Amino acid sequence: MLLKVESLKKMIVKSFKFGVLFLCSLFVMQTKAQDLLPYPLDTVNGEEMYRYEVERSIGLYRISVKFGIPQSEIIRYNPQIQEYGVRYGESLMIPTHRPVIQQTEFKIVSETVIETVVSVEVPVSGEGLAVSGDTVLADTLVSPATSQRTVELALLLPFESKQTKRSANAERMTEFYQGALLALQNLQNDSTLYRLRVIDTERSERRVNALCDSTELDSVQAILGLVYPIQIERMTEWCTAHNKPLLLPFSDDADLAAHPQLLPFNSTDRQKADTLCAWLQNQDSSRCVVVEVKESDLTGSIRTLRKQLRANGIAYKGMALRDLLNDSVAYALDTAMENIIILHSDKYQHVRMLIPHLEKLQQAGYRIRIVSQYAWLKEEISLPQVYTSVFTSEADRATYDTNWDLYFANMHVRETPRYDLLGYDLMQALVGWLNGTQETHGLQSIIRWQQIENGGYQNACVAIKLKE
Repeated sequence: MLLKVESLKKMIVKSFKFGVLFLCSLFVMQTKAQDLLPYPLDTVNGEEMYRYEVERSIGLYRISVKFGIPQSEIIRYNPQIQEYGVRYGESLMIPTHRPVIQQTEFKIVSETVIETVVSVEVPVSGEGLAVSGDTVLADTLVSPATSQRTVELALLLPFESKQTKRSANAERMTEFYQGALLALQNLQNDSTLYRLRVIDTERSERRVNALCDSTELDSVQAILGLVYPIQIERMTEWCTAHNKPLLLPFSDDADLAAHPQLLPFNSTDRQKADTLCAWLQNQDSSRCVVVEVKESDLTGSIRTLRKQLRANGIAYKGMALRDLLNDSVAYALDTAMENIIILHSDKYQHVRMLIPHLEKLQQAGYRIRIVSQYAWLKEEISLPQVYTSVFTSEADRATYDTNWDLYFANMHVRETPRYDLLGYDLMQALVGWLNGTQETHGLQSIIRWQQIENGGYQNACVAIKLKE
């Protein structure tokens, strides 16, 4: 009797396990059968379609990412987009099928970043579809038969794709990337096919070392990107050894003499100092006043500026830092002239405490103008300022903004400088460089490459800017 009870228990357990497995298999089958997005379905000409109502601040690019199909497919079923763009509240018909895409392995980091892409080519109506690292170029058709040249580029930026919460800086890199894509769209033509390899360099030296030790970049003709000095040093050596141009968007501390392939966008301390000195020499109704501190307390750029003041024979009056803090500086200022004050640091947090004292002098009747930095524009400083800037262009951006709204809607932050415009201008400049063009008139900057002592090239366009 005991044996029969034990056998019965085993049968019940087996039956239970079988039932659970059966239910699980049904659940899996049901899940696969219902692998559709949660949008209403319609049938158009016998084809099943999503009926999607455009949400606020959603552009064509984000819609293509949301549904996983090229933008050209969306436009094909909704041709009004080509004339009016994507409008909030309108209904779009989106095919439920996803075209077969021949592509290298890639990972979507967010709605707007792809971690590693070589190129994506989608056959549509028998023509080759050129896509530069994203679907943003999916409506630009280029026939492989007529393409005479292929240009492969690399964009290396810290997108922080592995971080659960991406920083504001990573979002700026995304905007830079989007602007670069729009530049390639503008450059695309029947004779050239552009391919963009986009790589998240994170913040580690190890990531860049792995790139340099691999063959991943061997096929690219030029590289745009990198932010951190520890990464730039290794990549600079690699580019020099492999004879590939490297355009640095943010660094101005590059050894141009040793690396002829370098193209740093930012101006050097010497360029800024020379530009400011040339402006000071033309100011007949002003005098230069330098706040004196210990030499060891000077930042590098201010040290260079003072050296160039002396080299250019520009006389200046010294003002002791302790006297400025004690409001005892009448000996250094002139009530009949504009007093141009050079502080001891280019970092605002180092000079913040001096600003109220200078504002008090202005209220007392002295005409004060401080030598500031482009980054200080976001600070609340009531004093007139003079600074140097590589953002020298005020070109018409209507067409660009139209394309931006079409592909990305209004997702970018309206800060200055705009990182999307920076990406656009520098991608244009890099392609121009490959085509033998030394000067690029961008939307935010005019970039003119000038060789330094048989070495690399620097951007020679640095301008004086005044803020009243």
